[in-house]
Amino acid sequence: MIEHYKNETDRELVKVECAEENIPEYLKEVYDWAYVNPKYVRFLDHDATVWSLLFLNAGRLMNRYLDLIEPGMRVWQVAHVYGSLVVDVANKVGKDGEFHLTDCTPVQLEQAHRKLNSFSQAKVIASDAALYQADQPFDLVCSFMLLHEVPEDMKHKIVDRMLDNVAENGKVVFVDYHQPKKYWQPFRTILQLVNHYLEPFSKALWENEIQSYASRKDEFDWQKETIFGGVYQCVIATRKK
Repeated sequence: MIEHYKNETDRELVKVECAEENIPEYLKEVYDWAYVNPKYVRFLDHDATVWSLLFLNAGRLMNRYLDLIEPGMRVWQVAHVYGSLVVDVANKVGKDGEFHLTDCTPVQLEQAHRKLNSFSQAKVIASDAALYQADQPFDLVCSFMLLHEVPEDMKHKIVDRMLDNVAENGKVVFVDYHQPKKYWQPFRTILQLVNHYLEPFSKALWENEIQSYASRKDEFDWQKETIFGGVYQCVIATRKK
């Protein structure tokens, strides 16, 4: 059972059941070791894990997201992230803002609730990223290292849902993998092996622009920055007025 704030007016604490049968099959089949099995999740949920997996680029990547947050903003992060990122987001939003964090696996929701329990501005919500609909739009929506972990059909659904939930002139930020430079990025070969054995949905982001997953991409202005020799990308979509 996961506690979360039910609505924005009275912040009533309610109990919500996140059943095992609601976990997407691809998560159980491919990422049980990383995101579903509590034994491994509690071992992995540390800043050191994030920094190691991101080749010591965690700070640079997280700051691409954190630097877009201003006090008082409404922010939605579409999935829990290991380490202290969610706490940093809640702190930056401040008590005059609101931070919605969604996830669809019980252990991830438990970890997020443990970190955010003391923040009145934070809501931990049991929901698939492709299905969540807030009662009012957000100033900023973020997918941090998520898209490479979902199948192609889910990439389309998640991107569209994120874009649907952002306010006029609001921003949607995607921080994720990208195709590394071919000739001088030494981690390219390592990532090819990782993709083959552990990240079967990741290679698509080497081949496709994130905006290609959006049904109504023309309603947004798109900017892309590549980081660490092309290994990572930060894509920002700003809803046009």
